[in-house]
Amino acid sequence: MRVVRRSHRRCARYVIPAGYCRAVQTVSTQLGASGRQRLVWQLLSEALVAVAEPSVLDCGGGSGSFAVPLAESGALVTVVDISPDALATLRRRAAEVGVADRIRPVQGDVEQLGDVLGESKFDVVLAHGILQAVDDGVAAFRAVAAAVRPGGMLSVLIDNPDASVIARALSGDVTAALAELRARIAADSSSIALRGIEAVLAQSQQLGLHVEALHGVGVFTELVPVAGLEARSEQADALAELEALASTRSPYRDLASRVHLLLRRTGSADGSAGTG
Repeated sequence: MRVVRRSHRRCARYVIPAGYCRAVQTVSTQLGASGRQRLVWQLLSEALVAVAEPSVLDCGGGSGSFAVPLAESGALVTVVDISPDALATLRRRAAEVGVADRIRPVQGDVEQLGDVLGESKFDVVLAHGILQAVDDGVAAFRAVAAAVRPGGMLSVLIDNPDASVIARALSGDVTAALAELRARIAADSSSIALRGIEAVLAQSQQLGLHVEALHGVGVFTELVPVAGLEARSEQADALAELEALASTRSPYRDLASRVHLLLRRTGSADGSAGTG
C-alpha cells in the first residue's frame, strides 16, 4: 500500500462526556488562531456518544494528532498505520502525556483492516486523509466502514479535487490545472482519489451509512495568512466564524480545500462496542 503522510455537558445534539468538549477547545487553541482543524474537532465532538469509555479507531493516524487528545479525554483508541516510524511517534507522544495504556498502536494495512483487527467494532472510526493516499480508496473505505458498530459514526476527511484544480490555476500552473481537470472528468465514478466526495457518498449509500453532516474545511483559512492573527484576537475570531458559516453553504463549501463528512451506521446504539 502506498501511503502519503501528511460531569456531562451538551455539545450540539448529543450528550457527551465533558472531557471531550474540553479536549476540543484545548486542541483547537493549540492548532492556531486560523482554526484549520478547529471545525473538524468541533464536528468530531458530536460523534462521541455518551458511553463510559468510547472506543475509537483511527485509521492512518499513526502520529497521534487525534488519538492522543482523544485518549486524554477518556477514549480507548486503536490506531492502525502502515508506518512503523509514525507509530513510534505515537508511542512517544502517548507516553509523554501519560495515556500509553489507553492507546493501542497496530501496524497494518488499512485496505486489509479485517485481517488486522478481525471482527472488532468501534463507536467512532476516523478516516482522515487516508482514503486518497492508498492504492485502492474504495477497498479502504469499505474496510473502515465495516469497523463501525451499529449506531456508530464514521468521520471522513478528504481533499477536494475541485479546489486543487482552482489552486493550481491561481498559482499560475494552468497546464497542470488543465491536466488535473481532464483526469477528474475522465475518472471512474468510484475513484475517491479523483472524484472525492462524490465517490464517498456513493459508496456510503451502498454500505448503509447515512450522512449526518457535511462541511467544507479550509474555505477561507487556507487563503488567509495566519501570521499576526494571534495578536489580533478579533480578526482570529472573525475568521473562525467566517469559516464556520461558509462551511455548510454552497458555493463556499464547494471551494474548500478539504471536505469533512460524518456518517452514521444504521442499527441500535445499545450493543457493546469492541475495542480491538
